[in-house]
Amino acid sequence: MNPILRIPIFCLAFITLAMSCSRDTQPSSSYVVETIPMPTDLDAGTGGLAFLPDGRLAACFTRGEVMIYHPEQHDWKVFAKGLHEPLGLWVVNAHELLVMQRPELTRLKDTDGDGEADLYEKVTDDFGLSGNYHEFNYGPVKDKKGNLFIALNTASYGGKIQPNPRGEVNTLGRDGEDGRHQMFSAVPYRGWVMKQTPQGKLEPYASGFRSPNGMGIDPEGNLFVTDNQSDWVETSTLYHVKEGHFYGHPASLIWKDGWDQGSPFDLPITELDQMRTKASVYFPHGIIANSPTQPVWDTTGGKFGPFAGQLFVGEMNHKRIVRVMLEQVKGEFQGACIPFLDNQGLPIGNNRLAFAPDGSLWIGQIAHGWSGDQGIRRVTFTGKQPMDVYRMSLTKNGFDVIFTRPLDPAIALNKNHYRIRHYHYAYRKKPFDEPIDHSQQSNVQPIGIKELHLSEDGKTVSMELDSLKAGYVYELELNNITSKDGIPAANQFVCYTLNNLLE
Repeated sequence: MNPILRIPIFCLAFITLAMSCSRDTQPSSSYVVETIPMPTDLDAGTGGLAFLPDGRLAACFTRGEVMIYHPEQHDWKVFAKGLHEPLGLWVVNAHELLVMQRPELTRLKDTDGDGEADLYEKVTDDFGLSGNYHEFNYGPVKDKKGNLFIALNTASYGGKIQPNPRGEVNTLGRDGEDGRHQMFSAVPYRGWVMKQTPQGKLEPYASGFRSPNGMGIDPEGNLFVTDNQSDWVETSTLYHVKEGHFYGHPASLIWKDGWDQGSPFDLPITELDQMRTKASVYFPHGIIANSPTQPVWDTTGGKFGPFAGQLFVGEMNHKRIVRVMLEQVKGEFQGACIPFLDNQGLPIGNNRLAFAPDGSLWIGQIAHGWSGDQGIRRVTFTGKQPMDVYRMSLTKNGFDVIFTRPLDPAIALNKNHYRIRHYHYAYRKKPFDEPIDHSQQSNVQPIGIKELHLSEDGKTVSMELDSLKAGYVYELELNNITSKDGIPAANQFVCYTLNNLLE
């Protein structure tokens, strides 16, 4: 996401609201997308979504409001206002929220029970601000130990370091005096994920991020962060983030404790490459996602369809969100990604996601100076089983592709209905505005299929390939794959990031 700075100038005093929702029934009839009615006079660029224990929705908007929506009564109420570009929130309880705004992580609390916050309390502001428009902040998310995590954007070469910055200024985090068209980290700890302990101390946790506009913790307690493609980030990514690890963008390394190697931009690329932890999943640019946002896990127990336990990620530049199928190989996460609800009722600008207690998925949109949309959509599973790839899993000689419905055997076992190619993302200093075109990459190679096998239940196609190679993305294109009862597959592409081979 590349939004620009907007200072809140609006105080919401009176709200009128249309009482109906618009409903778009999808061609598959498996999911319905509803547009939630928004208050009049609200700039509804959504920075955060979360549900209160009683089922009401809390939402923050980039102009500075935090509001509460009652799904049954269809009404909005102001909880807080006057914040500075909030881009994330966390529900503590029915009367207390944490909001990540530009200057600080803030506690908002309704102490007198009137439904509106009367306490605005700083939780932490122990990080730098240079005044650059691109220094956005994301989160928080909370782990099982009570630690809070936030993420801090790098600054843009298209903006300046303003007078009177907050925190120490270190220009070694900028590649040359003019920036040389690279994102930079001139104040602490831009480009870092930070951990706030239960004792209240903010600590640097992991470095190397460019624009980590998405944080989530899975049911097992693993922290995942999405990052947006740019210089040093060849295509957008999903990282499994661990303490002390470096994830690729050099600028933030200057804030590493004990760093004494000068400008990290001057280090050999081979040395930086050896230092970095690679992405768990690559989102191929222009194919899957151009600007991924918040990840959420389907823990609804089937209320949202057949994808329980899988990961859904917002996407800014396509009319879709993305579904991710993770698995662990040699103890590390990797897996496949596929469009979800592609051109089936969602707009672009899908920035924030949250599952409701009833199992529906709520998606908040944002434009914020770039292409996008505004408002909130609700996606509900109708109960009709979709026809789609359920999972793509690595085998010793290829992949198992599992579908949600039994396939037509004559189609499933015909090699002409599949095309596989792989390509490698080279780690390098990529100019920010250099286009990404997979069709022109010299490392794109078609992969032959030796054998196809169909499981007894008709749902799993086992593919034995001519070769498998670690470090490559395997792109599977489906050509007129249909279920046994004639329903076409909802998506034509699924991409698997193969970091490690099976023994």
